[in-house]
Amino acid sequence: MIHFLQVDTVGVADAALQGIEQGSQVVKEELALSEIIFSGGIIGQTIMVILFAMLFMAIYLYLERFFAIKKAAKVDQGFMSQIKLYLAQGNVEKARELCLITDEPVARLINKGISRIGKPLQDINSAIENTGKLEIYKLEKNLSLLATLSGAGPMTGFLGTVVGMVMAFHEMSSQSSARVDMGVLSEGIYTAMMTTVVGLIVGIIAYVGYNHLVSKIDKVVHHLEASAVEFIDLLNDPA
Repeated sequence: MIHFLQVDTVGVADAALQGIEQGSQVVKEELALSEIIFSGGIIGQTIMVILFAMLFMAIYLYLERFFAIKKAAKVDQGFMSQIKLYLAQGNVEKARELCLITDEPVARLINKGISRIGKPLQDINSAIENTGKLEIYKLEKNLSLLATLSGAGPMTGFLGTVVGMVMAFHEMSSQSSARVDMGVLSEGIYTAMMTTVVGLIVGIIAYVGYNHLVSKIDKVVHHLEASAVEFIDLLNDPA
């Protein structure tokens, strides 16, 4: 009975040692990955820092614009109906007050048109069109920077790849022995490939985010155009 108990104790100890060894291997692998990412010398490390900065910037720009466009895309279904009712009653001031308290691009568009009531229809249409351009410009803020990141990210990553390959071959050529240290060569290649991976991640996120935001802006623009046409028609036939 004592003999079996001793065997079980040894087995538990062996399992614990194996668990510790596996944990240490995982830690070593994680450390090795971080060393690979930032082991390309001062130039390679600088490129990796730039790539990670681009990545965080792309994510920030996408989220900031996404919530801004989402807020602008909110549509008050009863807004235009209320504007029609006020204008049909000749209550222009009430219509303007409604536009001022409604924080939407459509409300600012209609408010500009109401402020031009009494002037030629062409002047009203031009004022609405100019206000619409300003609203679209606000929605497209920093969108060009996101598009730039979609191209600059992969190119920067490719630059890091070229630098890593040059450093790897330079290290290989500087070795005095005829036998090449494959560990040194593979480390340089790992670093070179890692910059390409991070650069492509930046490019994909920025590219997909840019196109998604453009599609959402197009919906807002369509709604603005429809509201402007509805308002012009209302002025032509107030009844």
